[in-house]
Amino acid sequence: MLFSAGPCKSAFQVVCRASEGRYKAWHERCLRGGGRIIRGVNYSRQHTIGQSVWCSGVALHCGLKVALVLKPAPEDHGIKFLRTDIPGCSPIRARYSNVVDTCQATTIGAAGLTVSTIEHLMAAVYGCRVDNLLVELSGPEPPIFDGSAAPFVKLIRKASIVEQEAARNYLTIRKPFTVTKDDSFIKATPCDEFRVRYEIDYPHPCVGNQRYSWSLKNGSFGAEIAQARTFGFLKDVRKLQKMGLIQGGSLSNSVVFDDHELLNTGGFRYADECVRHKILDFIGDLALTGLPVLGSFTIRKAGHELHSRFLTELMDGKGYADIKQLEFESAYLSHEVSALA
Repeated sequence: MLFSAGPCKSAFQVVCRASEGRYKAWHERCLRGGGRIIRGVNYSRQHTIGQSVWCSGVALHCGLKVALVLKPAPEDHGIKFLRTDIPGCSPIRARYSNVVDTCQATTIGAAGLTVSTIEHLMAAVYGCRVDNLLVELSGPEPPIFDGSAAPFVKLIRKASIVEQEAARNYLTIRKPFTVTKDDSFIKATPCDEFRVRYEIDYPHPCVGNQRYSWSLKNGSFGAEIAQARTFGFLKDVRKLQKMGLIQGGSLSNSVVFDDHELLNTGGFRYADECVRHKILDFIGDLALTGLPVLGSFTIRKAGHELHSRFLTELMDGKGYADIKQLEFESAYLSHEVSALA
């Protein structure tokens, strides 16, 4: 995402409550023996959340106040988004093949309906290893909060995580391949864990060339990636607003630079916050494979458009990846590993 966010000054309200309807019935069955609420994650099985949770806040691009509800979902459901502001519509599956726009955010759509700016929530879901979830929205995009994934991680922690009976499949990189555009690229290689090495290069004294290497280990998503905020440049704001974008953008939900310095009085959360946020965006887009991924990714100066092209190439049946259950044991995938720790 080109335009990113800073500390959220709007109220972040979280209310946990029991699931209703078929989700409540399924959840009660889960607690009787079909699942268990856990702090860590058993990486061989699927997971959902333990109860419905909701929050509300301003959306980045449309500028509307939007209510969001996360609900437990059955095995093999995946992640789906439901627009509650449009009666009678069907949920939209969070999947690479449903991406309809990548301008300043990732937008999915089906049957004429869209949900935009899903990458921060999807990154949190992926980092917390939640496989099945129904996301209800009262508008066209989730709240932006502080421009990071941290508020969504907090919401998932409020809901708790429930282990399900079904085995979890993994998307494993089988052979190396690279997708390029000009001097930007994404390279995938086989690996028995999930690693990302990202490089950005912006001609600005506060950003410049930044590189960061990260792998999903115990607590690493919450500690190293989730809090990194989206960022942008003051010179681009007016142009984007004329395009109908960042109508809800502000210094409370974006890290913003003028021609010479950072405008946010609170400074950075990390010295290399910008490149960490680009990793966050990539994780959120990679989650549209619908599966946890085992592989190593080297990325330079990419964005949502190249992420989308990469996913299409990865998933189009050319043999770059396999879908299978785990066939090995490792500390990285142990029962005690928790992205939330």
